[in-house]
Amino acid sequence: MYLKTLEMKYVIYNMENVDTIDFTQVLEDSVDTLRLSVNGTKTVLKFEGEMPNFLVGLQQYTHSEILPIMKGDEWSKELEI
Repeated sequence: MYLKTLEMKYVIYNMENVDTIDFTQVLEDSVDTLRLSVNGTKTVLKFEGEMPNFLVGLQQYTHSEILPIMKGDEWSKELEI
C-alpha cells in the first residue's frame, strides 16, 4: 500500500470545473468523495500513470510534494477546543 501511495500523482483542481472531472481516470469515485479546501473552491485529484487529458496543463505533484500543501492553512482547518 505504501509503495502504491508513492506512485500516485496529484493535481489541485478548481471546483468551478467539477463537472469536467472524468472519474474513470482518477482515483476518486464521485463528487461526494472529493477532499475540498477549507473555503471549498479547490480539490485534489489523484491518478496513476499518465496525466489524464482533462488535467493537462495543471501542476502535477508527487506524494511527498502534496503532503506539506495539504497540511497548510488552505487545506487544514485547526480544531477549535
